[in-house]
Amino acid sequence: MESISLQRSGVVASRTRLRSLAAIAAVFCTAIAPLRALAQQHEQVNAPATAPAKLRTGLVTIESDQQTADQRTGVVTAIGNVRIVYPDERVVVTARQAQYFSNESRVVLSGDVDIVQEGGNLMRAEQVVYLVDADRLIAVPPSGAQVFSRVLMPQDPSVSEPAAAQP
Repeated sequence: MESISLQRSGVVASRTRLRSLAAIAAVFCTAIAPLRALAQQHEQVNAPATAPAKLRTGLVTIESDQQTADQRTGVVTAIGNVRIVYPDERVVVTARQAQYFSNESRVVLSGDVDIVQEGGNLMRAEQVVYLVDADRLIAVPPSGAQVFSRVLMPQDPSVSEPAAAQP
């Protein structure tokens, strides 16, 4: 099949092409798997014993100025003001570009990458590479700077704070 391109002006795509893009959109969300795992761990530790099961939709939304999918090379690219929203995990990813290399099972987010999860988890980098099969995330800082991560660690209720010294 040939390349397809969707631009902000709006292009009507065939049902097969839309299904392909929907499947690829689901893969983009794997870039935030480490934050998702932390959230699930936090929810398990802090959830009340009678909490109802969460309804999972599997919905992932990708917004960008331009999106292309090349069926020949297996590369899907979102360029310009990229915003990926994964409500099931309360995660929003922003970057200048996002690419999924299906033949390599690799997601590359580049340009002012922010991965933000409701509740406080955050990662900022110039580039984030997610190796899907290895479940490995590599964050690269901007030149002369550092990667920034803020992670809310789950509190173990059985561990109490050290007592203040008595006078």
